[in-house]
Amino acid sequence: MEARSRTERSTGTDSGQPEPVCPDFHAAVELIGKRWAGAILWTLSPGPLFFAEIAQAVPGLSDRLLSRRLRELEEVGLVERSVHKGTPPRVSYELTAMGMELEPAIRELGAWAKRWNLS
Repeated sequence: MEARSRTERSTGTDSGQPEPVCPDFHAAVELIGKRWAGAILWTLSPGPLFFAEIAQAVPGLSDRLLSRRLRELEEVGLVERSVHKGTPPRVSYELTAMGMELEPAIRELGAWAKRWNLS
């Protein structure tokens, strides 16, 4: 398959008008582009972690916002929450099959950011 040039991508119609943004793509970018969501997904990509482990791995993220993002990611089916018996009960999170399918894209985004020194 031949790569399309920038001009070919930006003009999806014969009239020279830009190609409309795919609504599914837009929804996905908005979801993982929310503050801290991408970092949480990156952190969970190797496997399940307890809440405190996620909080430790993502410096600067408050517990309140971490809880909110995890709940949002769980609601859309990217993350699964598990409660473990004990006193106190512990909660772990892991990527679902849907969330694991994002791993190559997230890893590639990380590699791209490193190549361009975006930190």
